[in-house]
Amino acid sequence: MDISVYLKENKLLCDGAFGTYYTNTGGKCKIVEMANEDEPELVLNIHKKYIDAGAKLIRTNTFASNRTMLECGMEKVLANVRAGYRIAKKAAEGHEDVFVAGDIGPIAVTDEFSADEVRKEYWDICSTFIDEGADIITFETMPSMDYIADAIKEIKRRKDIFIMVQFCVNQYGYSNAGRSAGSLLSEASGMEEIDAVGFNCGVGPVHLYNLMKKVELPKNKYITALPNAGYPKLMQNRVIFMNNEEYFVNKECEIAELGADIIGGCCGTTPEYIRRLSAKLDNLHDNYCVEIEIQETKRDNIKDDKSFFANVSEDKKLIAVELAPPLGADDEKIMDAANLLKDSGVDVVTFPDSPSGRTRADSVLMAVKIHDATGMQVMPHICCRDKNAIAIRSQILGAYMNNIYNLLILTGDPVPTMIRQNVKSVFNFDSVGLMKIVSDMNGEHFSNMPVTYGGVINYDRLNLDVEIRRVKAKMDAGARFFFTQPIFSSEDVLKVKRIKDNTNAKILCGIMPLVSRNNAVFIKNEMTGIRVTDEIVDRFSADMSREESEAEGVKIAVEIMDEVSSFTDGYYFTFPFNRVYLLDRIIHRR
Repeated sequence: MDISVYLKENKLLCDGAFGTYYTNTGGKCKIVEMANEDEPELVLNIHKKYIDAGAKLIRTNTFASNRTMLECGMEKVLANVRAGYRIAKKAAEGHEDVFVAGDIGPIAVTDEFSADEVRKEYWDICSTFIDEGADIITFETMPSMDYIADAIKEIKRRKDIFIMVQFCVNQYGYSNAGRSAGSLLSEASGMEEIDAVGFNCGVGPVHLYNLMKKVELPKNKYITALPNAGYPKLMQNRVIFMNNEEYFVNKECEIAELGADIIGGCCGTTPEYIRRLSAKLDNLHDNYCVEIEIQETKRDNIKDDKSFFANVSEDKKLIAVELAPPLGADDEKIMDAANLLKDSGVDVVTFPDSPSGRTRADSVLMAVKIHDATGMQVMPHICCRDKNAIAIRSQILGAYMNNIYNLLILTGDPVPTMIRQNVKSVFNFDSVGLMKIVSDMNGEHFSNMPVTYGGVINYDRLNLDVEIRRVKAKMDAGARFFFTQPIFSSEDVLKVKRIKDNTNAKILCGIMPLVSRNNAVFIKNEMTGIRVTDEIVDRFSADMSREESEAEGVKIAVEIMDEVSSFTDGYYFTFPFNRVYLLDRIIHRR
């Protein structure tokens, strides 16, 4: 029977937790998925126990079948996936009403595997399931849609497979990527390729019930709900869940009555949980859910637009100036620079977030101080390197309370190699993921006066089409403007123009007035993403005075501004050593 046909008339009962049950039955593999090859009979018997308990949908033992978790190459991963699927199919033989789903868990982006490599790994696993004959694939315990969307679309292009996506959120309704439960459902419900969406893991049944009662469930998808048995305790190096089958079953039935179509269990739920749940399913009354209203920030509902360009005429070139927070506690120089800019006509002052992985004064606190001292529009940079989703959300809430309404969001520079043993990068998500978090917060907390945020453009990427797609993805995530790295050549001007022509993004081109030959050589050789040409370096000589060097730097800056003026929306100035007095010379061309 087709699963969609079955779901039109029935609630679908899924199996329980394979991993925790495997451990409790004496399995010897440290990584449960390795049992597909090392203990196939045990894997087969566990599947059969869930089927005998009444499960109509079993998931393959492939949740952690990926390169990071198995610590192996892709060939070994795919062999494990094939083995896991074949065992599950064998377990379902003779049961015409039992469905088998290829199971895929989250794959982390790491220093070893980039986001693009992770996307490809998802697709390689999906493709293997398809080749094995799978007609159901479930993505479970997902923190977001960020890396699985491409694979999901490709699945449907290749075969009409039933696709389930299940998110993992905490008791407050947020995933590890900082996304709210409502926004995750909204995003998934907007993808026509997805057939069922919901939640698994993360929380026990009562918290999942409260969460699902609070959010609006999409009417255009089947709804899944697979909570944990509860919250575990660590005893003698083992994770132990309490025996609470009756409590779990009663709560899961209440969840089903809210509108869940596919129910079952996650961590801690044994075949006994599923057996008891199966016995109660026949008594449930269908109570289908209401259509979800996707919450978006609509410009006509905004009472006050606090963007730094809100009251600037469209024909004026915007001016942003970056001030680097100090490396120590002495803020005299940056405060002097800020006060010098106060009456210069600058539209916004920005503050980098410990660039190059070197500790500087916090960008948000620096922005607050300078805003309070000068009244200028300020915009801290927020990067993904140093904080997890909880810390970043807290930081943005605090910034908003202190009148910070503009943010520049970027992935961030990696931690320098020499200190990686002591300092670890976080990178829960990239800049697009962080933009989606801020978009969620705009809908949840700042709906009447949302935060305005933008991103950066890497025009120096080898494949510019990739960067164009990246800019579009950021715009889809709510980015309203973009800054580029400093530009120093006509070749790079043409690259930025191509990005502008293909995206129509609001772009402020980077301008950096170099102040000496040493400065030019340093930027050329030690600052990634900024391409200073030999021709630029040769325009400075070692015997130039400070005044002569600054004059040449101003001249170069003016030349670049003239080249980009036909398409840029403004200029993003970075002054070496915070020499902001050069701005007046540039603006007045002297």
